[in-house]
Amino acid sequence: MIELAAAFAVAGAASNAVGTAFQRKAASASSRGGIRLLAELVRRPAWVLGMAGVTGAALFQSLALVNGPLALVQPLFILELPFALLVAGPIMHRRMPGYGWWGVAAVVAGLAVLLVAAAPYGARDQASLARWIPALVLCLGAIAAAVLLAGQGHSPARRAALLATGSAIANALTAAMLKSATGTFADHGFLAFLRSWQTYGFALAGIGAVLLLENALQAGPLAAAQPALTIGDAVVSLTLGITLFGEQVRTGWWLLPEACGAVLIVVGVLILSRAVQNIVERR
Repeated sequence: MIELAAAFAVAGAASNAVGTAFQRKAASASSRGGIRLLAELVRRPAWVLGMAGVTGAALFQSLALVNGPLALVQPLFILELPFALLVAGPIMHRRMPGYGWWGVAAVVAGLAVLLVAAAPYGARDQASLARWIPALVLCLGAIAAAVLLAGQGHSPARRAALLATGSAIANALTAAMLKSATGTFADHGFLAFLRSWQTYGFALAGIGAVLLLENALQAGPLAAAQPALTIGDAVVSLTLGITLFGEQVRTGWWLLPEACGAVLIVVGVLILSRAVQNIVERR
């Protein structure tokens, strides 16, 4: 089951990277905005392919969360960034910077070390309201704080990082509720899925995450927003997996290789964020 969850998570990361790259390609070819932009994009094959990729990513994520712990699945979505770098270059007809390969190597190696050392496990996909209520209060409070701080005249980079942090928390909360809702679907069927409050919760949280991300990308550079989004999602998801679903990771001396893996991931994400920005945002 763990291996299956990991495979679905990697497939989801790749699908999301492909979808995002095609959507950016479609959007970069238009100077319109608002509803007119959307009306134009729906007629572009690249945008349709992009939406198919994003939809596939959501499906793969659901399958991964049904089969494995949140603390394993969401960190693996960090691979979306290396995949995005590898895919965006050919799609946008631009060369990947040479240093980008170092970022890819750092993220992949860091994730391998971190997840092998941590060995997250836990099969529960439901949590009591006594656990959900404080998790929701803390997550929603942190999102609100990030949005309020971002509106206080900070530099574009800081505003982008704060809004991306809010999006990361919303993403992690979406994944936690999605795990619970898909578990209900798998155990009790479609009607029970429709009656579950988590079904509507993950839809609302997902919309909020997308809106915050769009505002983050408009507020400042991708190189400021992407690290906060990628790393924040993984950290909050790990915390929610442990506190909500009783998932566990190895501690003791295992903390040393886990820390080394985390450092490699952070360095790799910083490198890749700049590389992706150079490819996607260069005119």
